Amino acid sequence: MSLGPNIVVYSGLLIGLVFGAVGLLSGFCLLSSLRGWWGEGDGRLVRTYALAISVAVLASQLLVLGHYVDLDKSIYLQTSFSAPLMFFGGLLFGYGMVLSNGCASRALVLLGRGNLRSFVVIVTIGIAAQMTLKGLIAPARLAVLQATQSAPDVVSLPALLATLGLDATGARVLAMLLVSGGLAAFAFSHSAFRKSGGQIAAGAVIGLLIAGGWFATGFLGADDFNPVPLTSITYVAPIAESVQYVMLSTGLTLNFGIALVGGVLAGSFITALLNGRFKWEGYTSPTHMIRSIGGAILMGAGGAMALGCTVGQGLTGVSTLALASFVAVTGIVVGTAFGVRGPVQVRALAKA
Repeated sequence: MSLGPNIVVYSGLLIGLVFGAVGLLSGFCLLSSLRGWWGEGDGRLVRTYALAISVAVLASQLLVLGHYVDLDKSIYLQTSFSAPLMFFGGLLFGYGMVLSNGCASRALVLLGRGNLRSFVVIVTIGIAAQMTLKGLIAPARLAVLQATQSAPDVVSLPALLATLGLDATGARVLAMLLVSGGLAAFAFSHSAFRKSGGQIAAGAVIGLLIAGGWFATGFLGADDFNPVPLTSITYVAPIAESVQYVMLSTGLTLNFGIALVGGVLAGSFITALLNGRFKWEGYTSPTHMIRSIGGAILMGAGGAMALGCTVGQGLTGVSTLALASFVAVTGIVVGTAFGVRGPVQVRALAKA
């Protein structure tokens, strides 16, 4: 079934609108989640994130089992990848978001609320990502990729379980239940989280949005004559594309990612106006700005190396059950740990 590229763009806009609204209302952010869990003993937000992954995995894998999408066509399940580069990119991204006091998706949400610091972060992420993907840093990235990439026999958790003798469907169902069920059990093991209807709803909605992105690009937009790249919610590359589109829109085409970025900004902006949370904010000092820009550079470059961010790999990548995504997410968490409580710890700024 194909409704053409326009339906994919409209879907990206709609998904972005919902993500922006939910992200603002719930405070959805991996950095805030880990800071609260590690530093304050408050595990509610990290369980919102875990529930979002759980729902994303369950819904996305059901789409595969129902033959609506083929996630093997996504960038996350390439036959070869560089685990060292993915981990290192994740490490840079994780540490960068500590410096900038938030990840790429959170910066978009906060910009919609009037946070001008986030404007600097977003533009810097876009420039750094383009430099890493196609610009000055690209040759170095490609050299490392070629020197370290491998083509393992299995690239996903279902394929790994299939080596134990399970058929393809059985292995996929088992992998889906292990990851989704385990994360859901972790989320609901916390009594305060079980009583937080808003956080439960936020995690479930964001997880469903991941599957919605796959459905939009893999089913609604499927067309052999005018193919649309199979993708879902991710922010580093789309932010880079959006910055380029704003500058050079003539000759460029709107796509799911650019529409998604615009939708998040609009969703957050509308929600902030409706609930009275819109407020102009800026930097408090030059040091604050330098630190923020430095973190954004690390996020842009690291996200390009890792093929995603806390959402692009942490939710969308993991929803495919790709082994490479688990490597990237591990790097992000380790990088965050270095910045929050490790040997290169940085002082927390005012809460975003």
